[in-house]
Amino acid sequence: MRLMASSKGLIGVDITSATVKLMELRRAGATYQVESYAVRPLREGAVVERRIHDMGEVVDALSRAVQQAKPHTRKAVVAVPTSAAITKTLTLPASLSDEEIEYRIQVDSDKHIPFPFSEVAFDFQRLGLNARYADQQDVLLVACRQQDVNQRTEALFKAGLSPAAVDVETFALERSFSVIQKQLPTDLQDNETIALVDVGATMNTFHVFRSGRIVYSRDTLFGGKQLTEEIKSRYGLSVEEAGLAKKRGGLPDDYKKMLLDPFVDTIAQQVGRSLQLFYTAARKSDIRYVFLAGGSSLVPGLANRISEECSAKVLMANPMLNMEVVGRIDLETLSADAPAMLTSCGLAMRSVS
Repeated sequence: MRLMASSKGLIGVDITSATVKLMELRRAGATYQVESYAVRPLREGAVVERRIHDMGEVVDALSRAVQQAKPHTRKAVVAVPTSAAITKTLTLPASLSDEEIEYRIQVDSDKHIPFPFSEVAFDFQRLGLNARYADQQDVLLVACRQQDVNQRTEALFKAGLSPAAVDVETFALERSFSVIQKQLPTDLQDNETIALVDVGATMNTFHVFRSGRIVYSRDTLFGGKQLTEEIKSRYGLSVEEAGLAKKRGGLPDDYKKMLLDPFVDTIAQQVGRSLQLFYTAARKSDIRYVFLAGGSSLVPGLANRISEECSAKVLMANPMLNMEVVGRIDLETLSADAPAMLTSCGLAMRSVS
């Protein structure tokens, strides 16, 4: 499993509990160009807590995404869930070669990896000399179960794509953050502590970034699917119709009071709780900016309610905001999908980083 190496011309593929997202980028001067992208829905239960339970459904959705996007390459990179990966920084003698580092990791695997080494896929990256000891180096170790890698690469193969790398969601998000943080004032981009709230279908995740790295994360099992299901049940709509209505409105007058406001309040309160837990654990400087992302981030009133709850300015996360876009992509649709494309965008950025 290659977690660190990259080559040009990769497609980022993000497989979530509700959708499959595909993003293809290439360098365009100092920025990136969106070459192709697609978002396709998944049937309920196909992916549960980022684990593939129905390979046929995932392959079918990914195949349809490839057909819709018509990417210029078939080389793709996919991510294992952060919860499935182990990352550790090891301190090893600076004189060790790559082969010797790999051997040392294998020999000492029981110290770093909590499952049998025969079931492990791993990779490492040199981080440079240790800050305290000149004869030592820091090495980032990343490992997960081989079955998690095999499952995702199998989905790519069956959809007609060629797996070029397997990444970790955390690393993809950090790459996307390097782009979206440019939405902040210039003097705050490098040293401000920033929060990112990702409101997905079944879960909302609260991340805190410092110096471009995730230093704190908290998941809460509540997401946009709950609101979609309530709209579907109350107004007799299909899942697709309810999902569109959730973002675009056009529902009866009682919708805001009966469904929307309680949903928005619940998400905002959960975000506020995560923020307070971070302050308790970290006791660092206040968070003044929050990026809002995810498929349900565009629900009316959510950004304002989170801003009130956290006493912070809320910005919509759009990793493609300053990117060039090829003419065949509809800009309005891309803008609406952008907050949900952070992981796929971060994966695609490997090809041009």
